[in-house]
Amino acid sequence: MRFVSNYPHRPDDDILRLLTRGEEEGMRLLFGAYYEHVCLTIVRLVRDPHTAEDLAQEVFFEIWKKRAQLRIHSGLKAYLSRAARNRALNHLRDRRMAWDDADKLERTDTGAPSAQQAMEGDELQAVIDAAIDALPEKCRVVFVLKRFEQMSHQEIADTLGISTKTVENHMTRALKLLRQRLDPWLK
Repeated sequence: MRFVSNYPHRPDDDILRLLTRGEEEGMRLLFGAYYEHVCLTIVRLVRDPHTAEDLAQEVFFEIWKKRAQLRIHSGLKAYLSRAARNRALNHLRDRRMAWDDADKLERTDTGAPSAQQAMEGDELQAVIDAAIDALPEKCRVVFVLKRFEQMSHQEIADTLGISTKTVENHMTRALKLLRQRLDPWLK
């Protein structure tokens, strides 16, 4: 799997200047310089090259839509890495929620929850999603891969290029933070 870009590289400042002025050349240069990096970042999480390409397109589209408000201080590569990881994690979360919705539909035939129970369930799911989104980035990535993609600690370590001990530490921290945040709902 190889994501190819054929554009000459220009300094990030030049690209940002062109982008914020709304010039399409800035977008072409950004895309050419970083498309492969964004795709590779995403494919490490979603494990499907076609989905990675679709999500990468969404990342660049969002940047184009917000080009006038862009305030990037950490460098384009770092900014795009974060945007790519967030897009991939949101995709994984949305895919999980779609499966959960299908499960709810199947259960409705056998014993439908009351409207009150359904509303409380939706409210709790929103709180859980917000708690997951609030996790520190590395903890969130590890948590999502473990819980929603059912990856082993070794698979996560291989995917992210970290040790299994680091994966365990991130999971421990994520679970601790989630317990703290969700404590009022668990009583």
